[in-house]
Amino acid sequence: MLDIIDNNSMLIVEDDDALRDRLAIAMQKRGFEARTAASVAEGLAAIEQDVPGFAVIDLWLLDGSGLDVVRSLEKHDPEARAIILTGYGDIPTAVAAARIGAVDYIAKPATADEIVDVLRAPKDQVPPAPVNPISPNEARIEHIEHVFHEAGDNVSYAARLLNMHRRTLQRILKRNGGGGVRSHRD
Repeated sequence: MLDIIDNNSMLIVEDDDALRDRLAIAMQKRGFEARTAASVAEGLAAIEQDVPGFAVIDLWLLDGSGLDVVRSLEKHDPEARAIILTGYGDIPTAVAAARIGAVDYIAKPATADEIVDVLRAPKDQVPPAPVNPISPNEARIEHIEHVFHEAGDNVSYAARLLNMHRRTLQRILKRNGGGGVRSHRD
C-alpha cells in the first residue's frame, strides 16, 4: 500500500496520551502498523527493538528532545522517514531537525492526512502547503492553552511559565473558551 518504503511500521512518540492514541488510530486506518512511545527513552528503546519505516515525533517530551529520537532513527536506518510534530515551532529547531534526518517539521495541530502526505512525499519533493493554515493568533492561543493544561490547569503556574500576568492569562483563556479556569496562589 505504501509506495515510498516497504516497511509500513510507524513509531509515534508523543507525551500527550490522548493525541498519541488518536494519531495511532488514524495512522492504522491509513495502512500503517503504528506503535507508540510516551518519552524519548521509550522511543529510543522502540527503535532498538524494531526500526520503523516511519516516525512521527513530538519535539518537546517530558524527558528531553524528540530530536534525539530522530537522530537514533537516522543512525539505524537512513531511509526511514521521520517528521517532527510540535506546538513550539521555530526556525532554528526546524533546521536542526532537517540536518539530522527529519523529512519535515509540522506545527500542531496537523491532520492525519497532512502527516501522511508529508511522510509519503518523495524526499526531493516539497510537500504541498496546507489548505487552511493556522493563523498566528490561533497558534498563540493553542500554545497558551497547551501550557495551561500542562501546568495542571493552574493559572498562576501557567502564567509564570508563559511570563505573563495571571489576570492576563485568565482573560485570554476566558475569551477563547478555556472554561474551567481556576486560580491557585502558590
